[in-house]
Amino acid sequence: MMLHSLIVANNQRAITGPRTTSLEPLNARSIVLSVLLGSHPPQMSVGRILEFTTLFELADGTVRTALSRMVAAGDLVNEGGTYRLAGRLVERQAQQDAGRHDPPSQWDGTWWTVAVVSDRRTMTERREFRNRATGSRLGELRPDLWLRPANIAIATDLPDVVITRGPLITGNARDLVARLWDLGELQHRSEIHRNALDSAAIQLESGVDRALADAFVALAGAQQFLRVEPQLPVELAPDVAAATLRSRYADVVAEFQSQLASFFRRGSARVSTDAK
Repeated sequence: MMLHSLIVANNQRAITGPRTTSLEPLNARSIVLSVLLGSHPPQMSVGRILEFTTLFELADGTVRTALSRMVAAGDLVNEGGTYRLAGRLVERQAQQDAGRHDPPSQWDGTWWTVAVVSDRRTMTERREFRNRATGSRLGELRPDLWLRPANIAIATDLPDVVITRGPLITGNARDLVARLWDLGELQHRSEIHRNALDSAAIQLESGVDRALADAFVALAGAQQFLRVEPQLPVELAPDVAAATLRSRYADVVAEFQSQLASFFRRGSARVSTDAK
């Protein structure tokens, strides 16, 4: 099956990089992680995972290999044939869930400032810190200095940092936001995902299983984007219309979940009939 594609936005560079309309394709690992990240609780039996991945015409062996590798990497835990998210991915799910909700409409004008105080960090430590800072929707002014408007909460357990909150004494807030984030690119990405969701909604009306696969990819891409979309106060970024993307996401995911439940019920019915 020729799949649509999604952005795997693991860090801010996926948002602030060169403008493009082409997106990276899904693979077995991405599909499994995306479906678990979208599940509450984030776990699923191996049988249900294999049934779901038939939508993408993936061989069982390919999926089982991906599952084994994710367990070895510490991304999943296998408990009696049920796979559950583990480690850093539990925090990522929380970040994704937060991304589905609009930020507060009121902002008191204060800013979060996160300054790294460690003199030496390994490349792995830097990468992990960047992922967590981006997941908290912080913007990078310099490698060891991150900021954002304090209209939302951030992670306060980041390692080796000093965190302060207060108003800007000098400087222009809009200019600073434009330096921390490429607002034009944010809007561009938001439009790409909104258009993909519009197409997915139309396809879901057909009720065919292929539409589920395409809608899943569109939803996964939008969710990954919303995980790191900075949720800026509207007065600082009036042209970034992520709120409309969130609304469209909620509509499409509700229809997707309804049709996916029907897909699984049909599968269970087939298994029951075959067993007779």
